[in-house]
Order: sequence, then C-alpha cells, then structure tokens
Amino acid sequence: MLTIFSSSARAASTAEEEAYLHLQQALRLGRYKPGERLIPEEIAAEIGMSRMPVREAFRRLASEGLVTLRPNRGCVVAGLTLDELNETFEIRSVLEGLAVRIATPLMTPDTFEELERALDRMERAGQSGSSDWVLRHQEFHAAIFWLSGRPKLIHQITALHLVIEPYMRIWFDYVDKPLSARQEHESLIEVLKSGDAHQAEKVMQEHILETASLLAGYASPGRR
Repeated sequence: MLTIFSSSARAASTAEEEAYLHLQQALRLGRYKPGERLIPEEIAAEIGMSRMPVREAFRRLASEGLVTLRPNRGCVVAGLTLDELNETFEIRSVLEGLAVRIATPLMTPDTFEELERALDRMERAGQSGSSDWVLRHQEFHAAIFWLSGRPKLIHQITALHLVIEPYMRIWFDYVDKPLSARQEHESLIEVLKSGDAHQAEKVMQEHILETASLLAGYASPGRR
C-alpha cells in the first residue's frame, strides 16, 4: 500500500524535517484554521526545539501553498475561496488526467488487484465513519499517478492533494460516507482495464471535476 500521504511513514532526519512533518500533519487534519497565525515560539515549544527549524518549515509549507508568509503578520494558514478550490480541482483534473494517460499502458493484473484492495480499504473506512477515508482515497489515486513515472508531475499532483485535504475532511464530516465512491472508482478501473488511455484520461478528469462540484457546497464558509 502506498504511504505517500502518511507523514508517519517518513522519518524526520533533521529538526527542520520534524517541524515540517508535524505542521503538515496538523494542517492536513484541520487543526489550524484558514487565516490563523502560526506562532513559531509556541510551535517550537510544543515540539521541543528552537524557533529556527520551525521558521524553515514555514518556508517549505509556503512553497506548497499550505501557509502564507506575510510582512508584519508572519505565517498565516492559507485558505481557499470557492473559486480557488474549483481552480485547484481543475488543475488537478488536467494533471491527473495526463498521469493516467501515461500510466494506462504500464498497468498489469497486479495493478488492478492493488486498486481493488485500495477500494476495499476506502469502503471499510467509510463504513466505520473514519476520516481515514480521505487518506485511503488519496492512496487509491496515488497508486495510479505514481505509475506515470514522472517525478515533477507526481510532486505537483501530491501537492494539490495536500492543499485540498482539509476541505475533503470537512466534506466527509457532513456526509455519512461518499455513497457513490465505490461505483465511480470501479468504473474507472474498468476503463483502465480496457487499455484505452485517452478514455481513461477523460474519465479521470470527469471524476475529479465531479468531486469538486460536490465538495463546493460543504466547503463554503457558511457550512463550517
């Protein structure tokens, strides 16, 4: 199982890396809200380190779009307007569509078995009401786009998933579980099995854009 989105699977080799992983996880889980200021002294004390690694972690998170560094305000948690959220999904649809088009000819029976197992993990998490469903959903998509073998493309898609993760979790909190998720993803797997790379690209794009339209109503400020 891919653990690309699980910070616990990555060892912190430096204080900066430790601070980065700590903050990234907190931001993904929605511990800090959009517009909230992050105080380096408080975070450093919480982790048990000096301020400098925390400040370096802020810069790295800013490059990923998770926080914003502002003069006289320091580090502020980034937030997306509905237009920005939709734009993020539009970009993601294009990039993941490209990734799936590249990956489709490389898929094997083992690939499809792993995707089915990923769907089983998603379904179990959804039935239990666990927000781990979001992570399992990310892992399903990662199992596909990693096959593209394009490091820069993979990095960009991963960054987009991290930016929208807090909003996906808000959405999950408002629904018992995404009821149609299994059917939609199984339809995608069937297209992948056909070997039609261009059709797979189209289906992936449509799937991602449909998610954006569902998410928009739950991610609006009035629903939080």
